[in-house]
Parts: sequence; structure tokens; C-alpha cells
Amino acid sequence: MRNFLLGLMAGVTLAVVASFSAGYYWLRRAERSPAVPARATLVLRISGNVPEKQPFELVWPGNPATALTTFGVWDSLRKAAADGRIEALVVQPEGVSAGWATLAEIRDSILAFGKSGKPVTAFLSGPSARDYYLASAAGRITMPPGDVLNLKGLRAELLYARGALDKLGITPEFEAIGKYKDGADALTRRAMSAETREVMNEILDQRFADLVGAIAAGRSKTAEQVRALIDEGPFLAEDAVGKGLVDATAYRDEALPPAEAGRRVMAADYQRVPALSLRLSGPQRIAYLTAEGDIFRSAIPGVTDEILEPDAFGKLVREIAEDTRIRAVVLRIDSPGGDAIASDEMLRELKLLAKKKPLVVSMADVAASGGYALAMAGVRIVAYRQTITGSIGVFFGKLNLTGLYGKLGIEKQILARGRFSAIDSDARALTPEERAKLRRSLEQVYGTFVRQVAEGRKRPVAEIEPLAEGRVWLGSQAQANGLVDSLGGISLALSVAKKEAGIADAAQVEIEVYPRRPGIREVLEKRPWELVWSRAMPAPLLWKRLPYGIEVR
Repeated sequence: MRNFLLGLMAGVTLAVVASFSAGYYWLRRAERSPAVPARATLVLRISGNVPEKQPFELVWPGNPATALTTFGVWDSLRKAAADGRIEALVVQPEGVSAGWATLAEIRDSILAFGKSGKPVTAFLSGPSARDYYLASAAGRITMPPGDVLNLKGLRAELLYARGALDKLGITPEFEAIGKYKDGADALTRRAMSAETREVMNEILDQRFADLVGAIAAGRSKTAEQVRALIDEGPFLAEDAVGKGLVDATAYRDEALPPAEAGRRVMAADYQRVPALSLRLSGPQRIAYLTAEGDIFRSAIPGVTDEILEPDAFGKLVREIAEDTRIRAVVLRIDSPGGDAIASDEMLRELKLLAKKKPLVVSMADVAASGGYALAMAGVRIVAYRQTITGSIGVFFGKLNLTGLYGKLGIEKQILARGRFSAIDSDARALTPEERAKLRRSLEQVYGTFVRQVAEGRKRPVAEIEPLAEGRVWLGSQAQANGLVDSLGGISLALSVAKKEAGIADAAQVEIEVYPRRPGIREVLEKRPWELVWSRAMPAPLLWKRLPYGIEVR
């Protein structure tokens, strides 16, 4: 009986090991470069959000990778333009929710591909303004008959909850430095302030103008004609054809001839084609470091990969600094900011890196508040016209739940030792003394922030102060005010990095992406509990963060 049990255990162990080995083999095999047939059509499907950092995906034969990053789209299209096996591009945007700066990068990449002389067509399904914005870069646009082109302009909606909080007995108590730093307004006000209205109108005006300009250029119309057409939207597919916004109606299977079905290559797969195989990579190396997410002092359980925290980020920065093969760095920022101390720690690491090799900043959708602070390490800052940036300010607050507790019949009593030990308690209001102390702390952090910007932009503090006040700027405005240097995307940032490193602009370079795409090996090397749980987040005191998510629909 004993020998039988030992044999059974050995058999089970061998089966598990064999299954694991086979699974690992197939997963590693699926991560290899895909086969690209001759006369292939590249299909670029974009839906939902487009992240900056490559997420982990389980990939195996028959279940390819689906996630495309902004860099992945840019890299895939520049490779496809030079790849003799790729002869056409089909763009299929559907339900895109990416930010307008990201959309500008993708659209510019499509236009750059078109300059290769290869045809670009777009197929739309239930298209929104974002979808159509991307499609307008194609030479030909089709959509299904009877479908609706939901092109009717843009709007911004801001929610204010003070009335509801009053009914619940909740009193918001916040302090902020800067008249534009309206992070708490959603809780403290019943309607938008004059400053918020000013900023939001400027953002809407700029975004609408850029949308109109892109459509006008893509459809060979004047801006006035496009504005008049948008006032008539939405459009049935047949009406969109009649107005010259769409070229023809066609069903999905008709958008790409059936004969070519075997020669379609999905961009999500094609992104794994090595640039070196297309002679688009050289001996010189440039690091492309992504800083994406809200900034926290420590990792947060369950969402570690979706935030920026000093330990993990600093490790990447030091790795790049110590790699003698890397000549320059492009720091890609997509962050609204967050914890002030964490922002300062990461900025210090970046400044140390910048002393060793040129660091150029490329701003994505958002590089605001603490996210903008990180950009101060760069020798040059490149932003899109639509990048949300600035917001040089700081705020802090709490919700006083005393009224709510009373309504619920809850009594919360406080026993305290220490003059300010209950300053963050939700069971009582701030005293005048506590509010004054809080205000002094905010002013100190704000002053440091303004000085960091002045130092980074090599300008007097007196010139930066009027541009601060928590004010949000679009990239085009930020350039006019000297908060960024140039308007452009990934290509321009890499070109600037080459120049700063003394590399010829025409020279091909190898681009090392950080953080690297996590493969099965990296995931398996993690302890199981680290995939679910990490260090608990301490409550931050002061925040350098964009007040709110700006969503223009």
C-alpha cells in the first residue's frame, strides 16, 4: 500500500511538472515574433482606453495579445511603413475612450504611415467623435448601412455634490493654495466657480478647434464647412456619405475583401515584430521610460501596476542610469499627480539620472500637478496641443461626518493626546488653530513646488507664480507660457533625445522600453500573494494632484 501511494504521488508530481513545462513552452512560444505573409494588410483595431504601459496578458497560440499601448501603435505603424510585406493599412476604431492627446499621437502615426504611399482605409461601427477623429486620417472611410455617425460636437460635464452632502449631514473641510486649484469643489460647491468655467471653456474651445481642423484636413473641407456639418449631427450612414464625411457604406466583411483574409495581420500581433529585422534599430540605445498613473507613497493592494510609487519607479530609474549602453532617456509622463512627498522622491531620482545622461520629457494625455513636477528633471519638454498640464498647486481636506453620525444615531467619542492628534478625525470639525497649521503646511509645499518649476524651467520664481495658482493649461497654452518647450509626440521626443545625446537624427537607434512587458516568467517569479496583496497605503497628508479628471465628450 505504501509503495502504491508513493507511486501515485510520483505520478501526480510528474504530471503536474509536465503540464507546467508544456504550458510554459506554449506561452513562451506565443510571445515570439508572428509570421508576416507577403502582400499583407495590417489591421489596427483600437477600442476602449489605450494605456502607456504594457499590461500583463496570458498569451498562447490561438489567443494572441490584444493590448496596444500608445508606443506600441507608434512603433507598429513606423515598422509597417518600412516593411515590404505590408502593403496596406485598415483602421478600425470602435468605442475608443483614450484621451485626446493619445488620439493625436495615433492619428499622426496613421498619417505618417500614409506618407509611405501605402493605402489607408478606415471602417467604422457605431462611431463616436473620437472614432471619427482617428478615421479622418484615412484616405477612405466606410461604415455599415443604417449605422449612425455620432458626430455632434463636444461637451464637458462637471458634477457638484455639496447639496447632497448637506442633506446627509456631511461637511467637507478643505484647504487649497491657488484660486484655480478646485480639487475639492465637487464636494464643497454647488456649481462651478468662475475660474473653473474659464478653464473648461478654453479646453473645449481648443479641443473643438483641433477636431474641426483634423476633419477639415482629412475630408478636404474648410473649417467653416465642418463646423456647419457638426451642427447638423448625428448622421445616419447614408446622410454621412451624402455630406462627404464618409465615402461609402459597407458591411464589415466587405470593408476588407474576403480574398485577403488570409493575409491580414493584427497590429496587436505585429507589435512583436523586432525593429532590428526591418533595419529600424541601430547600435545606439535610448530608454523609453513610462511614468503612468496616480502617484502614491506606497503600493496599493490589488492595483500596484496601475499607480506610480517611488520604490518601483526609482528602481527602474537607477537601472537605466547604471546601464552604460543607454545614451539618452525619453520620460513618457501620463499622470495627474498625487502624494507630494512621493512626487518629490521620484523627481530626485530623475534629477540624478539626468546628471548622467540626457533626459527628454514626452507628455501624454495628462502631466499635471505632481505629474508636471516630474517633468522638471527634463532638459527639454515635449507636449501635445491637447495635453493637460500645469496645475501647479496643492490641496488637503477631510469630510466631517459628525452630522451623518447624528442622523444615524452613532456617537463617536475622541480621546486624544497631542495638540493636533485629531486634526484628521472625521468626528469633528477643524479648529481655527488646526486650519491655520494646515494652511502653513500647504503654503510651504506650494512654495517648494513653484521653486522646483522655476529651477526646472530656468526662470525666476516671479515669472512662474502667475502661471501657477493651480491653473490647468493645455499643451498649446503651456508652450506659449514657457511651461513646455515644443509641441509634438513620440517621434519629436526621440529626435530631441538623439540631438541631446549627439546621435545623428537620421541614425536608427534601439529603443528600450521601461517598464518591460511582464512575461510569464516575471509573473511566475512573483510570490502568489504579491499578485493580490502588497503593502498597505499610508494616508498621505498633502497632495499635488490634478483636481479632477477632465472628460470631454
